[in-house]
Amino acid sequence: MKLFSFAFFILSIALTFSFRKTSPSAESTFFTPKEKLSEYGFFRGKIADQLPAEGVVPYQLNTPLFSDYAEKLRFVKLPAGTTVAYNAERVLDFPVGTTIIKTFYYPNDFRNPTAGRRIMETRLLVHEESGWKALEYVWNDDQTDAYLEVAGETKEVSWIHSDGKKRTIQYAMPNLNQCKGCHNQNEKMQPIGPSARQLNGDFEYGEKENQLVHWQKVGLLTGLPTLADVPKAPVWNDPASGTLEARARAWLDINCAHCHRNDGPAKTSGLHLNHDETDATKWGVMKAPVAAGRGSGGRQYSIVPGQPEKSILLYRMESTDPGEMMPELGRKTTHTEGVALVREWIRSLK
Repeated sequence: MKLFSFAFFILSIALTFSFRKTSPSAESTFFTPKEKLSEYGFFRGKIADQLPAEGVVPYQLNTPLFSDYAEKLRFVKLPAGTTVAYNAERVLDFPVGTTIIKTFYYPNDFRNPTAGRRIMETRLLVHEESGWKALEYVWNDDQTDAYLEVAGETKEVSWIHSDGKKRTIQYAMPNLNQCKGCHNQNEKMQPIGPSARQLNGDFEYGEKENQLVHWQKVGLLTGLPTLADVPKAPVWNDPASGTLEARARAWLDINCAHCHRNDGPAKTSGLHLNHDETDATKWGVMKAPVAAGRGSGGRQYSIVPGQPEKSILLYRMESTDPGEMMPELGRKTTHTEGVALVREWIRSLK
């Protein structure tokens, strides 16, 4: 315990200086990371219940990132008296002082929500004047709290899947450099998910209510137009929410486009998988890879219309080989249902 406390002391000093605000203001302020998640006061009552405290607002995305079948609880906390302005195109530009909170967990039995769950990690994105910073908190086995971890960690987790079969994986929690790898746009860390199009859907706030409308009602969001004028991302696995193409491209957008876009880390590949890319060649149709190596699986083009079995994109989605699979981080298993969706879409292309 003494060794852990000393290590945390050294870590706190390092992180405090990395979180130092760079404002020229005469009065310097610092963000000091907490040792335990519970010390932030984000949740009321038993922390494992994940009941948001006053000022902490839960939300969900229409189509979320796949993370080895882990479920996620999402929350945002803005500084008192601040708001975020609506914009239709990008992730919302949250004010300095905002914390985005994301907790990853596995239901014990995906068929039975009342059978309990195991929480694995909680990730924080903290918006300082110098930019966004990531913090990783790993939950203890007793599920009583989560502790700051810089180097990442791997833990075994088992659950009963929706097909009734038991699954077990070595669940990997990222180190802080890996967080930067995904949340990188123009060499700056940025949130990935909470855009107007992803938030334009209902959430259970005591009763079902559109999230953007609720955010406006509680004073978080300004400038919201009529909902009919707000873009809406489809739900990837709900055919009623959008066309096959729209749902497949929504899946690719959230899972791949944080890198594969003109301002992302994979921009040099020329493969842009953001949902609003209109050039079919750029989103892969008959596009030869720049440098896929063995990651091509011997296939010639990213997407071959009508022929998913010849498409590199699908090969890399199916692979679990670290040298071939895409995305490179955040998963060790294949998202079978997501692969099936993209396969069906490629097969439908002419």
